[in-house]
Amino acid sequence: QVHLVESGGGLVQPGGSLRLSCTASGSIFSINAMGWYRQGPGKERELVAIIRSLGVISYADSVKGRFTISRDNGKNTVDLQMNSLKPEDTAVYYCYAAIRTSGISMIETYWGQGTQVTVSS
Repeated sequence: QVHLVESGGGLVQPGGSLRLSCTASGSIFSINAMGWYRQGPGKERELVAIIRSLGVISYADSVKGRFTISRDNGKNTVDLQMNSLKPEDTAVYYCYAAIRTSGISMIETYWGQGTQVTVSS
């Protein structure tokens, strides 16, 4: 079994910064990708940023230049540094991981429980 635990959400004023962290634990053989999605009020869940195999990084256009994703493979963690936050960044942020639990298993996707980020004055 695999668990993703997030931390770091909260309330911040426009222009402020927050850092989200996520740790994967449990029966992990290898992690193919880790990243962050978000779901704003009345919106569908969308990709924010992701680090794939070999360190390939992708960002949503709306966060490029403001958000930075980083990963520590040794600790099975992924962080999201969010700067210059805007009210439209308000959402529940979900940690995502694509994981093999053994050398012969398929890659499965796992989600954290979500952490609320609210950008408001």
